[in-house]
Amino acid sequence: MENLPFYISLVFGLTVLAAVFIFYSAANHSKTFLLIITLWIIVQSIVGLSGFYRDESTIPPRFSLLVFPPLVMIFLLFITKKGKIFIDSLSMKWLAFFHIVRIPVELVLFWLFLNKMVPGLMTFEGRNFDVLSGISAPMIYYFVFVKKIIGPKLLLVWNFICLGLLLNVVSIAVLSLPTPFQQFAFEQPNVALLEFPFVLLPSVLVPLVLFAHLTAIRRLLQKPTDIVTIQMP
Repeated sequence: MENLPFYISLVFGLTVLAAVFIFYSAANHSKTFLLIITLWIIVQSIVGLSGFYRDESTIPPRFSLLVFPPLVMIFLLFITKKGKIFIDSLSMKWLAFFHIVRIPVELVLFWLFLNKMVPGLMTFEGRNFDVLSGISAPMIYYFVFVKKIIGPKLLLVWNFICLGLLLNVVSIAVLSLPTPFQQFAFEQPNVALLEFPFVLLPSVLVPLVLFAHLTAIRRLLQKPTDIVTIQMP
């Protein structure tokens, strides 16, 4: 990590801050959300800086402590009354715009690949097409929520496609980690996500992206006309 160019960590750090700010706006400036996400970032930053995640020979791998708590939180939000109220209060237009953060994330992954920290499979030169989600996000925001010429069906399809792209790169990343379960990239395993600040990708950014998609899909399946009203010519 000492030889890693500073701009990579800087861009990534700014991306995390931007993601938190946009999601904070989607959550109608919820102080509870801001407090929880801030504490989680602090905890994972401290643990990441300690080098705890570098040893992935354990079963279960220590990496699971990055992703399991956020997944439990998402699950609880979808099954509890207060969680559902929070989900239904989120701004759909901000949730759509939120996915623009996937563009700098993909740039960071590419830079990490060039510095031999992640395999090429995890970049847009390999099997990762997630950058398309980030590129399309502002267009979806504009045509659905500003111009209102695209309806809820297309928005729902877009969310499903982008969710699929997310799950694709997540599966590649997990199976490229230097753990007993590694399946890919033995010549260059995914070691970046075990180091600070990049531990915040699986522990913060990916869960927020996943939650944004699941929230949008749930609400579009329930009451699509309450979310998007097409502007007639």
